[in-house]
Amino acid sequence: MAAAGIVAIALGGCAAFSPDTEGAPSTAVTHVLDVYAAASLSGVMETLADEFEEVLPWVDVRVTYGGSSDLAAQILEGAPAAVFASADEAQMAAVADEVAGEPVVFATNTLTIAVPEGNPAGVTGLASLADDAVVSVICAPQVPCGAATAELAAHQGVDIAAVSEELSVTDVLGKVASGQADAGVVYVTDVPRAAGVEAVSIDGADAVVNRYPIARLTRSDFAEIADDFVAYVAGAEGRAVLADAGFGAP
Repeated sequence: MAAAGIVAIALGGCAAFSPDTEGAPSTAVTHVLDVYAAASLSGVMETLADEFEEVLPWVDVRVTYGGSSDLAAQILEGAPAAVFASADEAQMAAVADEVAGEPVVFATNTLTIAVPEGNPAGVTGLASLADDAVVSVICAPQVPCGAATAELAAHQGVDIAAVSEELSVTDVLGKVASGQADAGVVYVTDVPRAAGVEAVSIDGADAVVNRYPIARLTRSDFAEIADDFVAYVAGAEGRAVLADAGFGAP
């Protein structure tokens, strides 16, 4: 019910192509909305998609996750994405020619360090990751979490001795959770969604804040539905879901 006002336009648009015998939209799925979303949105974007589908049951929101730079490259190569939700504004800018309208910043995020439960390597902060004895992993610099990690490390004068650079924050988290790494730099929202890990906070992490933009892409088949999904994610109901998952306000 909370989302009903947000999707009012889509309700009117969909009724034209999927009416039932009473003149109301059919509940049969007649349209797939492809959403490309940053890996750090895993979980919360599924919740947002499910809630959107409750109001528009004839729409199937299909979410593809990955590093924002990889998703941007796929979009530029013609991937059938209708909506793009990036973990930073740089990757949204990279697909500017494919974007319809102005991207909307809908959330923010900051970095933390994920370590295995019990913190066996005794990591105390970002400076610990400069120690070669600590097996650490970070995101590659072309990925938003990697760009933010590099900026924060430079800001604090730390040279991280990472053994690998991953193409998504999910890969970093996976290596820590599986015991392949003693520590990994991830977003604060990532740690709660992984079993067997805990967070070590980074003093001064708020000096580098990732801003998440979302936008409809020009190749969307049904612009009204895509626009309403963007409006829902960026609106009050969507922000409440994002806040529950630990994301900051825009």
